[in-house]
Amino acid sequence: MLPEIPRAPRRPTTRTVHGTALTDAYAWLRADNWREVMRDPAVLAGDIRTYLEAENAYSDAAFAPHGALKDGLVAEMRGRIKEDDANVPSPDGPFAYYSRHRMGGQHPLVCRKALPEGDEAILLDGDAEAAGKAYFHLGPVRHSADHRRLAFAADEAGSELFTIRVRDLASGQDLPLAIADTTGDLLWGADGATLYYIRRDAEHRPSLVYRHRIGTDPATDELIYQEPDKGFFVSLGETQSKAFGLIACGDHETSEAHLLDLADPAARPRLVAARTVGVRYDVEHHPSVKGTDSLVILTNADGAEDFKIVTAPMADPARANWRDLVPHRAGRMILSHTAYRHHLVRLERQDGLPRIVLHAWADGAEHAIAFAEEAYSLGLNGGYEFDPATLRFTYASMTTPSEVWAYDMAARTRELLKRQEVPSGHDPAAYVTRRLFATAPDGEQVPVSLLYKAGTPLDGSAPCLLYGYGAYGIAMPAGFSTSRLSLVDRGFVYAIAHVRGGTDKGWRWYADGKLAKKTHTFTDFIAAAEHLVAHGFTRPERIVAQGGSAGGMLMGAIANMRPDLFAGIVAEVPFVDVLATMLDDTLPLTPPEWPEWGNPIRDPEAFRTILGYSPVDNVRPQAYPAIFALAGLTDPRVTYWEPAKWVARLREANTSSRPILLRTNMEAGHGGAAGRFDRLEEVALVYIFALKTVGLLEPRMESVPA
Repeated sequence: MLPEIPRAPRRPTTRTVHGTALTDAYAWLRADNWREVMRDPAVLAGDIRTYLEAENAYSDAAFAPHGALKDGLVAEMRGRIKEDDANVPSPDGPFAYYSRHRMGGQHPLVCRKALPEGDEAILLDGDAEAAGKAYFHLGPVRHSADHRRLAFAADEAGSELFTIRVRDLASGQDLPLAIADTTGDLLWGADGATLYYIRRDAEHRPSLVYRHRIGTDPATDELIYQEPDKGFFVSLGETQSKAFGLIACGDHETSEAHLLDLADPAARPRLVAARTVGVRYDVEHHPSVKGTDSLVILTNADGAEDFKIVTAPMADPARANWRDLVPHRAGRMILSHTAYRHHLVRLERQDGLPRIVLHAWADGAEHAIAFAEEAYSLGLNGGYEFDPATLRFTYASMTTPSEVWAYDMAARTRELLKRQEVPSGHDPAAYVTRRLFATAPDGEQVPVSLLYKAGTPLDGSAPCLLYGYGAYGIAMPAGFSTSRLSLVDRGFVYAIAHVRGGTDKGWRWYADGKLAKKTHTFTDFIAAAEHLVAHGFTRPERIVAQGGSAGGMLMGAIANMRPDLFAGIVAEVPFVDVLATMLDDTLPLTPPEWPEWGNPIRDPEAFRTILGYSPVDNVRPQAYPAIFALAGLTDPRVTYWEPAKWVARLREANTSSRPILLRTNMEAGHGGAAGRFDRLEEVALVYIFALKTVGLLEPRMESVPA
């Protein structure tokens, strides 16, 4: 039996929007000083802290009977991690750079070796940097073009406010330099003395690009770009040729890029093509496409829904001068592209599966790298070089550990460089991966990727963890995970529902799950669960659903729509107070999110649409599944008060005895614990919740009566 259920005090406030009265009894959970809390959690108001800590104590009590199992799960998952693992070194001129972990280390070591056979030099020790800190996340690390300096960014609160430092690699000492309140984006000029970075503005938005000269006071840094649109975020990148830096601006449907000549320490940003609502583009550079210095651009312009690749002359790269190189083909979505000296490489997805295609600059000939498994994931590693002999890519499936391959682009041969080691052992043949298709209410076919142990009974008796996301055009790869084996080995069917809102079946799949069509995401997920039941993979009282962030919103929606279909729901940093957040344009992510969800401030129809599914606003008296919500106090993406308000509303409405748990990490943000082993503690809690919810552990999770 759990202790008394925490009850958040009701302090109702009411406002009227578009003629509709909105009453919020828990608005007080939103700290007035939330910006300060992001920097220093200690300044959180006492009444809010008291409530969150009461919820944490209640959650701890629910898991207390299974402390030994938690420790066992952590040890089991840790046993599948090669603790002293290292990345494959990536060459750049006279050195090869890589990262690795030491035995027992939580954070990476950044290293290099002189080519061809030099000794290792540790450039940055993440464990040493993290020592004594409650939270530490090492962000981007970039070496200068002359290999003399290392710039690195670290977040010490989980609020995604990174401080940049620069290390002299000859002495190993940090320069007297600390640039705070940045995004962590880093870009070196070719001289090794010019550093570009992005500051967050007063509203936590990445909008200000600065140039720093090594040896000068950061207070005198030059502002070279300021984004005027509050709905656009800014990031920094670099072309593979290393000739240009990229200032990329955009929201979820529109983008714009500016070039920085990295050879010129006084360069001004140069616009590629003016932003046009609905047009997205990403820029690469090649110095001699058909003898002309050109940009190579991936875009959806001119109705290319699944994207095409065009070229544009460097002298005048405006839209009027774009010429098709790889034309649009419906159903084949081009995901990314990299321009090397002799080949243009693109990653694309067709029929739900990715592939790599190489295009020879010399004659336009194309060929694809083929793979045999039914479901798998691919990734490209661009590396540092513009003219490499081989292409690096990663391959994995739900049964196959991650592999790093080198592909000879001229000879068309491949060499395995590294296969992910599972120290405790892993036999791919002991597991089955499958791809199914569930029929949505409107007839669409929803892909579902499955992993289960060979011999698992498919008579409806197996428990199932069904994962979903479905937002921002992010596809869910059918990749390998060592941690999920802890569920699969205990008889679970692990399933990923590739619902609308992602680009798993092309851009149309994304567009059909956003704005006014957002509910397709929810009905697709429900259809996937029903399909698994109908075909004997599980049954309703054996399904635990899981999703995080925007996938947590999916969890909140299906909890309201079909509580009978799920035994339990895990919602990690769930975006569940959608309407209130989209009505609050002072929050950092709200204006950029309007193209994804709609602007309920200006658009009454968007207001009604969001009000119709926003999880917090649609909680009603009914028997809810067991629910485990996880939050981060310093989370700038999904603020802690969203899951807190949701849980408080659920507590009022729930007519079942199944528990509703909230666990807030008081020292972390959106990503939870930063250390690679600390994170396993949170995963173990999720797995214990799943095991208890489906009855594989006793006592089952039951609450005291409300």
